[in-house]
Amino acid sequence: MQSSDLGNREQGKIWHRKPAPAAQQGVIVNIIHSATGYHSKTIRFLNVAFDSSGDSLLAGDHQGNIYVFDLTGNRFSLVQRTMQACTALAFNLRRKTEYLVALADYSIKCFDTDTKELVSWMRGHDSSVSSISVHGSGRYAITTSTDTAQFWDLDTFQRKRKLNVRQSVGIQKVFFLPLSNTILSCFKDNSIFAWECDTLQCKYQLPTPIEGSMLHYKIFATTRDGRVLVTGGKSNHLHLWCLESKQLLRIIQMPTKVRAVRHLEFLPDSFDGGSNQVLGVLSQDNIMRFINIQTCKHLFDIGNHEEGISTAAISPNGRYIASVMQNGSLNIYSVQALTQEVNKPPPPLVKVVEDLSKDKLGASKLTMRVTSGRSERPWKSRGSKTQTRVLKPQVNTSLENKENELPDGLNKKRLQALLKGFGEYPAKYRMFVWRALLQLPENHLAFSSLIDKGVHSAFVHLKDEYPMKSRKLLRVLQRTLSALAHWSAIFGETPYIPLLAFPFVKLFQNNQLICFEVVATVIVNWCQHWFEYFPNPPVNVLSMVENILAHHDKELLQHLINCNVTSQLYAWPLLETLFSEILTREEWLKVFDNIFSNHPSYFLMMVAAYIVCSRAPLLHCNQTEDFEYFFHHRNNLDINVVIKEAYHLMEATPADIHPQRMLDDFIPLTKGQYPVFNKYPRFIVDYQTQERERIRQDEVEYLRERQLVHEIEANAVQRKVEDEAWYRKQELLHEAEEQRRKILLQEEEKLADQRQRLAAVKRELKVKELQLLDAARRRFLKHQQDQRQMELKRLDDEIARKVSMRERETAATVQDVEVRQMELESQRQLFEQQLVKDQETVTQEVKGEIDASRRRADLEEHLVQRLIEVDRDEDRKLAEESLAKADQKCIDTDWRIQALYKQRCDDLDREAHYEEIAKLLHDNRVKEAELLKAMKEEEDKRWEEVTEKRAQLEAEQLAVAALDARRKQFLEDEMNDAIDLAENCNINSESFSFLVSLDRRRKDLECRERELMAEVRELRQKLTSQARATYPLPHFPDTKWTT
Repeated sequence: MQSSDLGNREQGKIWHRKPAPAAQQGVIVNIIHSATGYHSKTIRFLNVAFDSSGDSLLAGDHQGNIYVFDLTGNRFSLVQRTMQACTALAFNLRRKTEYLVALADYSIKCFDTDTKELVSWMRGHDSSVSSISVHGSGRYAITTSTDTAQFWDLDTFQRKRKLNVRQSVGIQKVFFLPLSNTILSCFKDNSIFAWECDTLQCKYQLPTPIEGSMLHYKIFATTRDGRVLVTGGKSNHLHLWCLESKQLLRIIQMPTKVRAVRHLEFLPDSFDGGSNQVLGVLSQDNIMRFINIQTCKHLFDIGNHEEGISTAAISPNGRYIASVMQNGSLNIYSVQALTQEVNKPPPPLVKVVEDLSKDKLGASKLTMRVTSGRSERPWKSRGSKTQTRVLKPQVNTSLENKENELPDGLNKKRLQALLKGFGEYPAKYRMFVWRALLQLPENHLAFSSLIDKGVHSAFVHLKDEYPMKSRKLLRVLQRTLSALAHWSAIFGETPYIPLLAFPFVKLFQNNQLICFEVVATVIVNWCQHWFEYFPNPPVNVLSMVENILAHHDKELLQHLINCNVTSQLYAWPLLETLFSEILTREEWLKVFDNIFSNHPSYFLMMVAAYIVCSRAPLLHCNQTEDFEYFFHHRNNLDINVVIKEAYHLMEATPADIHPQRMLDDFIPLTKGQYPVFNKYPRFIVDYQTQERERIRQDEVEYLRERQLVHEIEANAVQRKVEDEAWYRKQELLHEAEEQRRKILLQEEEKLADQRQRLAAVKRELKVKELQLLDAARRRFLKHQQDQRQMELKRLDDEIARKVSMRERETAATVQDVEVRQMELESQRQLFEQQLVKDQETVTQEVKGEIDASRRRADLEEHLVQRLIEVDRDEDRKLAEESLAKADQKCIDTDWRIQALYKQRCDDLDREAHYEEIAKLLHDNRVKEAELLKAMKEEEDKRWEEVTEKRAQLEAEQLAVAALDARRKQFLEDEMNDAIDLAENCNINSESFSFLVSLDRRRKDLECRERELMAEVRELRQKLTSQARATYPLPHFPDTKWTT
């Protein structure tokens, strides 16, 4: 068995040597698709479909690769990569290059095999598409899934109708019936409906099967004429329905090994008119059995338990079976090699058909078992029940009746009567009648053995002698002639065999076996005694024609003799071409309808009748060329008249010259093996064969010697050409060398010149470089000068800015001092006013003085605080404020104590306090951390001192109160004794002196305040410069935000 691996090829040959399916159980080739890579694996084929001609098939694998296999041209090609597995295929559309593919994503796509382009994309299914049925016209398609069936127009690729069913019912299959406009829908509840394709109206429904034969239908198949429906399911029973009578015809029981049916398909036959008899049944054991549904005979099977079949498809012409195997490969079977019995007619049995009532029908009477032996002849159903009875022939039947009986129940006498009545057989049944008349044995094995011998050497160059447009026709003619030559050597030497066989080859080019056997039967029976005078024409046969012509038309014969026209000129051209040169196709078929239906001598009578009916034009011919032209070209002659004349000659010719006396009766070819044909002078044929072989050997030797001479001449010529080329190359090399030398000298001169120019250019460049450097230096100096000027200007601007800033600060300070002076003046005025108001009592005067002193202390403290503030944080400010408050409290307390005792002590204490503040400020600049701690400690101390001094103040206040009371008492006593005027004078003088002393003390305080402010300012500047020198400001580099 040949195996072809597609691999990574996109096109190529299917098989590389001629297949021998007869020796390989009918397998022509086994096709696999292996993927090479890191993990080698086999890509499984899933579906296969034939085109309408049956010579090409479409196959899809689970990776979405679609291949087209041309079985006639032995070519395959990758036409599409869909990248997903296909669930159904259809290749019988109206446009022959287009095909439909149902994919795993529930869509249907239409592609073109030639352009490999997407034609259309059809969507609408919600589940996997299980089948695609195409109408016989190729214009419509039905796609079926489990929940719906959709009706598509393939011209516009639009959905026309949609069939929806309940989910509980479900759809098994919806498909077109062949040769009709009927759609058959099959559901899971065993209901089968027929619909009109155009109107989608329900035509009928098949009845429910009878009890006892209930079968859940899952698989369906119809014959090519659409008259019989076969159903199957999970059982070994098959139901045969007649769609015309809408009745169950028969229940076929398969062998017990079959438990379920997975696929059904009929095997077509060219001569059964569409009423197929052979059914392929694929069961659960992966074996496909082929049975005859009429005889229930098991014919053959394909597949086995080791290499099971997954699915299969049969070509419409009945030549091939394509099956997808369980291992994912694809097998192509030859039906011709699988069986010899499929196309054989059934045995000549007679059936008696009775029409019984339907109520007497039972499942047990309908059921027939499939057997391996020969069963009865096919039956025909006219009612509900059939009864078969075999009638045995009687023993004393006459020999004539036996001769008239033909296969398939035909009778030769009845056919002859039909032929005489209509003049020809019906074109639809002509081939069937011819096969019956010629009783062809259909020896498949014998014919295959002849074909396997290859092309005969006599017909290798047939295309040169007989050029044809159709390569297929030429190939069939070559094979047929080669088979004839292998059957008998005489046919390889006979020059007119191609002319004799050509009409039959053209007629039977699709069935080479029938073609060969028809030609062989014609040669054996209607070409009797043709080869006895080989290589000369059959003089004995021609003399029979001449005798018939002499008896029926002596004048015409005498005219032919006078014109030196022999029978080899007027009879032999008609015989060797079998009338194919002078008749049209219809006339030729009509003539051979009569020839095959009569004795072989009728053929010679047809020749004589054609000459007799052409009497008038022949009598007017005098030149030999005219006679040759007449018998080699078509003439305006009514063939029906010739046929009638031939029958007249058959009856009117005397027995002594009648060809029937010289020719044997019709003898069909033997079955199994073809008969030996040796009715020719073998020594002549052998001599010619030997001579041809010798000539062939001489030709081979001559060709070999000529080939050797040609090779020697070619070698010499080649050597001469090589020598000339070598010398030419040497001359070219010398010329090139001289030219290169000259070019080299020129280049050296140019190089020296270029070097000089380069040195000059370098000098110029050096001078320019020096100039550029000088200019750059000058530019740099100027740039530095500009930079320095800019720096000086910037410094001047900075100095001016600082001077202006200092002036602004000085002006602001002056303004602040003036404001403070104004405030002090206003305070002084307010204090004077207050002193004037409080003159009456000493207590009010003391309180006024204390208040004025407190305000001055607050102002001084505020000024000091403003001078010593240097960018501190909030904690330090709070601590300073707290310390200042504590100091202020202490100052207030001290001032109040000293104000009671001595005014000058207040000034001394304030100076000491200022010196202490300056010292603390200096320490704070040196170490900030210690300052905070010291300030806190100082604050605590100050509060303690405040507490102590408050206690002391209270004691002093008590003492002062006591003194006041004593003084008041003293004054009261004095005032009682003194005179009012003197007392008033004394009081005025004391008040005036007191006011003068206060004014003087105020002026002293203002001078000391100015001096103290100047000292504080100088101290602040010193501290700032020391801090900058000790703790330089940190330099922070430039930073930038990034995202």
